[in-house]
Amino acid sequence: MTNVLMDGNSAIAEAAIRAGCQCYFGYPITPQNELTEYMALNLSRRKGCAFVQAESEVAAINMVYGASVAGARAMTSSSSPGISLKQEGISYLAACELPAVIVNMQRGGPGLGSISAAQSDYFQATRGGGHGDYRTIVLGPSSVQELADMTMRAFDLADKYKIPVIILGDGVLGQMKEPVEFKREAPTVLAVREGSLRGAKGRPSRIIKTFTSNPSELEEINWSLFRRYTLIKKEETTFETFLTEDARLVVVAFGIAARIAKGAIKNLRAEGLKVGLMRPITLWPFPDEPLKEMAKTIKQYLVFEMNMGQMVEDVQLALAGQGEVAFYGRPGGVIPNPSEVARVISRLYYQKGLK
Repeated sequence: MTNVLMDGNSAIAEAAIRAGCQCYFGYPITPQNELTEYMALNLSRRKGCAFVQAESEVAAINMVYGASVAGARAMTSSSSPGISLKQEGISYLAACELPAVIVNMQRGGPGLGSISAAQSDYFQATRGGGHGDYRTIVLGPSSVQELADMTMRAFDLADKYKIPVIILGDGVLGQMKEPVEFKREAPTVLAVREGSLRGAKGRPSRIIKTFTSNPSELEEINWSLFRRYTLIKKEETTFETFLTEDARLVVVAFGIAARIAKGAIKNLRAEGLKVGLMRPITLWPFPDEPLKEMAKTIKQYLVFEMNMGQMVEDVQLALAGQGEVAFYGRPGGVIPNPSEVARVISRLYYQKGLK
């Protein structure tokens, strides 16, 4: 299977298997159930791999913790309220410098909300979500192909930096079908990660824990994590620009919202409006510097999100007053079409007297 028509959830699962995922622990919730189903049916293709439908989301993330401690490439997935239940475990993974991949196919909230796609978990993902000073790498795909590609990248980044990596998708991406090409085959053998707990014969015992009664020791752990996060910002920030070379107004959007915005921008370009798109791909680390550079020539920005305004704060912080930022959002699981977004862009464009 190299190039096939698949829904986004199944594409993530197949990509995870090909990336060498050895353990998957999940719990059913719409709109990501196809991912769990695919892993249940197909993870056993590889010897030594384990699929467990856990008794709860809390159990699932703690199973990921245990598998990662033992050196396995481990993964879990859920949707918004389920990811909330996993936050303590994600904080523990970050504290112990353990790699893991966590997929969030967002749905409308707060609370149980709806099963319709939304983008209201941006704060939760990019601000840590759980307790303590920690970060997770957050990837924001906008197509089924990117879901597959970013799943493979997520496992590599998790191992490289010993950090949890979140794939922040949504119900539209999870359910939609598109052609997808898988760009690697599953490795036959994975090297045992250095520092894994695989028995202590011939060496001193290792202890992996998050608690210390020594504040100075904990402070140094936090500074060590901070230095790693600084390196990740320098090395791993990614983004896409679309028709920004001569743009007078730039739309900033991520995930499925960026896909909708791109359609609106194509239509507006046909009408002669000089509009472009800036799409953050790593939501953390956020592409602050590229936006600052863009603001040297472009002063008008519209942030479009399927929430009440979350990424807009990162855009405002990045621009630091060097550009005007407007916002348009549809919260709760309402999915706008390109024509609606085009009307909003066009109105702002003419209000600002752009030509």
